[in-house]
Amino acid sequence: MARVLALEPYYGGSHQAFLDGYRRRSRHAIDLLTMSARKWKWRMRGAALFLHDELRVHKRPFDILLVSDFLDLAALMGMAPRLPPETATVAYFHENQLTYPVPSEQDRDYQFGFTNITTCLAADRVLFNSRHHRDSFLGAARALLGRMPDYVPRRAVETIARRSQVVPVGVELADIDAQRPAAEARSGPLTVLWNHRWEYDKGAEEFFDVMCELQAEGYDFRLAVTGQQFRTAPAVFEAARRALAPRIRRFGYVEGRGEYCRLLLESDLVVSTAEQEFFGISVVEAVYAGCVPVLPNRLSYPELLPESRHAQCLYEGRDGLKARLVRWLEHPEQARALNLSADVARFGWEHVAPMLDDVIDQVSEARREDGHG
Repeated sequence: MARVLALEPYYGGSHQAFLDGYRRRSRHAIDLLTMSARKWKWRMRGAALFLHDELRVHKRPFDILLVSDFLDLAALMGMAPRLPPETATVAYFHENQLTYPVPSEQDRDYQFGFTNITTCLAADRVLFNSRHHRDSFLGAARALLGRMPDYVPRRAVETIARRSQVVPVGVELADIDAQRPAAEARSGPLTVLWNHRWEYDKGAEEFFDVMCELQAEGYDFRLAVTGQQFRTAPAVFEAARRALAPRIRRFGYVEGRGEYCRLLLESDLVVSTAEQEFFGISVVEAVYAGCVPVLPNRLSYPELLPESRHAQCLYEGRDGLKARLVRWLEHPEQARALNLSADVARFGWEHVAPMLDDVIDQVSEARREDGHG
């Protein structure tokens, strides 16, 4: 059994759920050193300084450092030569700052992208939560380094590629199973669910535009809109609340995990119009609960479902989205008869935790073989 110390500068949301879920399921001993989920730019710039001080007084021994993409691992390692030489490092990338959408490319701070690159080069193993994420990151890193006027590091991307592999995010599917007896049976018009962060990169404008068209054309449906909200949400949400008021079943963040799982179980279709998705936890949860997915044929979404389901569940462009929704709204009994829970069960923690544990074992063994153990 390895002793793992997880360093998380942004302990909230999916980052917190990932560490908490893994800690509960791992066969290894996992300690946490965390910082609250606030001011992500300051976390990326300053977390290494704070965690360096914390490591100096940390008393419990560890064999592995498990870090997220918000940590400048290269800076931390440069300041912490006192770490035992046998200490191995694993970086898990939930997202990255080279391909994360920004309102304008002129707004992108490439220093954060360089931090992600040097973190990869400082780690013994780099884990991405999907093939799409890994491949898009490697392509963007190659493009950024290629823009350097001279002294271009020719082997950096190839080095990262050799160290990288894909390990999906673990999802708390057992929570959904626990709520099945309490959920109401699905009946009446289909409930269309949109359960993503209320931010510009999730493409809510297109979703609401299509739903307003369907309402105007007389299609009967119910609408459930939920997801993580921040201090300010795009104006389209309030406009949609007014325009779609006759159809709304739920609109707003659901506080309790049990209530959220029941909402999933009582919905029929889950829709995404995202411009950015590195994995898709909310979609996996909804599909496992019995929702039929209506997803764009891009980003990480094709990886979530077997190829045999792509023709049913993936769409191309706005017209494809509307056509797919019309198809299910006109045949609600077929939508309710299609259950794809088994197709996403592999993302449950009981399957993902052993994959992460194997990575920990591999990097530990590699360190020992290198003569550090």
